[in-house]
Amino acid sequence: MKYGFWLPIFGGWLRNVTEENMPPTFEYAKKVIQSAEKWGYDTTLIAELYLNDIKGTDKDSIEAWSTAAALAAVTEKIEIMTAVRPIYHNPAVTAKMAANIDHISNGRFTLNVVSGWWAEEAKQYGGDFTAHDERYDRTKEFLEVLRGLWTEETFSYNGKFYQLENTKLYPKPVQRPNPVLYAGGESEKGKQIISTLCDAYVIHGHTIEEAAVKIQEMKERRQQTGREPLQSFGMAAYVICRDTEEEAQEELKRITTVDDLSGYAGFEDFTSKSELEQQIKLQDYSVSNRGLRPNLIGTPEQIARQILEFEKVGVNLLLLQCSPQLEELERFAKQVMPKVEELRFSLSNID
Repeated sequence: MKYGFWLPIFGGWLRNVTEENMPPTFEYAKKVIQSAEKWGYDTTLIAELYLNDIKGTDKDSIEAWSTAAALAAVTEKIEIMTAVRPIYHNPAVTAKMAANIDHISNGRFTLNVVSGWWAEEAKQYGGDFTAHDERYDRTKEFLEVLRGLWTEETFSYNGKFYQLENTKLYPKPVQRPNPVLYAGGESEKGKQIISTLCDAYVIHGHTIEEAAVKIQEMKERRQQTGREPLQSFGMAAYVICRDTEEEAQEELKRITTVDDLSGYAGFEDFTSKSELEQQIKLQDYSVSNRGLRPNLIGTPEQIARQILEFEKVGVNLLLLQCSPQLEELERFAKQVMPKVEELRFSLSNID
């Protein structure tokens, strides 16, 4: 199992807690990623939203790509996975920027391709927010352009959304043939594109049973394409680690009590503009990315056992959220990660 975390760009992950002591500043983000790198984390995911989806649209949030470039220069080992939404980006320019950050990081820059779901944000920032399937048609072309520019000496493209003529991109990325392309999607259109054009699959928080079904389906879809297997299956998860189960449940109750709806501005768009497989309730949405569904809640041993169950069904990358992030990432690294290895060793001896 690899361990990653969402970079704290919104000032927290809890829609029902006003102050989480994790300011949306570059200095805090740098402290978190540099500390996490020392603690053994493998990946950070930098979400790309121009409005603050967690704390309210009038609150501060950090821009993803400029932050990624800056963090690439002050870290040494950790993978920097940055979200990109085609409705806001020119793919040729994106390919050039990504190659440059890949060089800054010495081959640690990867992309999480997101087709977009927030109509109100698109209105404010000029995104071309079309119908669901058309957004995915754009994403397909976007990915084809990225791959073409990264791998071919001269690349031309004539699509519905993008046209390029004899385009050259140098230097090529450090990673060959391309920086890893992650993506998540629950619609038929999304799964088709991911299985054919991406390298890794990322899912929202799920139960063990839900994750098992989704991963198996994507493995089968990928096999049908004739391409090499997907490199990674990542899952978002919110962690509540405490000394006792009772303490963990008290924290869960605290963060899911809905009093103020200011952080729910994107809820309607998220649930209506995306084709989701599970019904999302306000309590699920109180923590970003359905992070409570994996049930990484309890003592270090309880959480470690749950992680091993996810590992059995194919999850090999956890993208964690927690609050306050710096303190909880340290707790997880020092108490849960070793417990996972300890239990894995003891269980293998029993087998």
